[in-house]
Amino acid sequence: MFAGALVGGLIETFLSRERMSALFPRKAGAASVLISAAAGILFPVCECAVVPVVRRLIGKGMPLSAAVAYLLGGPIVNPIVAASTTLAYALDWRMVVLRTALGYGIAVSVGLLMGRIFPAKEALLGTEQEQHSHVCPCVVPHDTQSISSVFNEMDGYCTCPGVQETSRGEFISKAGAAFRHAADDFLGIGHYLVIGAFVAALAQTFVSRSVFVSVAEAPGLSIILLMLMAVALNLCSEADAFIAASFRWLTPWSAQLAFMLIGPMFDLKLLLMYQSVFKRRAIITLSALVLTAVFAVACVVELLGGRMKP
Repeated sequence: MFAGALVGGLIETFLSRERMSALFPRKAGAASVLISAAAGILFPVCECAVVPVVRRLIGKGMPLSAAVAYLLGGPIVNPIVAASTTLAYALDWRMVVLRTALGYGIAVSVGLLMGRIFPAKEALLGTEQEQHSHVCPCVVPHDTQSISSVFNEMDGYCTCPGVQETSRGEFISKAGAAFRHAADDFLGIGHYLVIGAFVAALAQTFVSRSVFVSVAEAPGLSIILLMLMAVALNLCSEADAFIAASFRWLTPWSAQLAFMLIGPMFDLKLLLMYQSVFKRRAIITLSALVLTAVFAVACVVELLGGRMKP
């Protein structure tokens, strides 16, 4: 999560709105969503780290549909997760392909739907307004008289009036601003992670593992059970494949796949962390879309032969 906050701070400081627009299509649409859902290939982050990054990207004018697509696709469609999944399943490429392709498809579909259902103002927590009202923590003079701060919209960093900087000094100033932004994001989201981890610890302590065995022969129940388990455990997308692989002889492929799809897109910590980005109605809609989509694709995999054991 700290790595994601740091990336978000660097984006906020070094990547201007104009440069951000150059990386993605300027208008919200299918092209923007398709690119964003696959952006994890170049910017691999886990689901904890992606939230502060998305906050900053939205502040730079990224369309809602594209932001949701990256939020959901980034933690799955990236080389680190693909490598860990390959290792967990003993170099069996079938699960890797299924997870990556279906994760990408869900991210694109949900992103497009969210863009159609909500205007950005109805879904987001005023990130755009915060961007324009940003105040920089400039140094106060020894005479304790406050000085005004100016946010440089073009360059995306804080400067104080009357200060002449060399190129080296300018870089140091930007780097300092990036760390301040990262610290704000980390402290603003970190308590959600702590709460989610506490709830996950309760679930792991009081839910008997015999429950899994009793429903293993019912594919639909297995899918639901492992989805609930993924939501409660709050695992990192770069390590959850090893947990899923431990159920290879107890549950069908479809349930294991559902476990690895739902966790990076929706779990307890993410549900709490989403509150720093989206309004309540948007969170409810996003959660419902993700849960429905994952369950639907897992059922399709089951019908097409998901009970095969890897």
